[in-house]
Amino acid sequence: MRTKPATAAEVDAWLTVLHRRGHLHDVQARPDGTWTVQERPADAPWTLHHPVLAMDWIAQVVHRARAGQRNGRR
Repeated sequence: MRTKPATAAEVDAWLTVLHRRGHLHDVQARPDGTWTVQERPADAPWTLHHPVLAMDWIAQVVHRARAGQRNGRR
């Protein structure tokens, strides 16, 4: 369990790794402190507005990526 809230730097790091490893199609950090992300090219972009909420979304992506690896995908 976390004892400190997520930071923007932590979100940036996770999104960068997920993008470089091919789990995200596009990631854009915005000057207003939000992130726009797409998992696949055909997906509508999502806007992540707060680091804590962004980390929840990232956890879902990581969970799907791990499930895909167990099933022989990605």
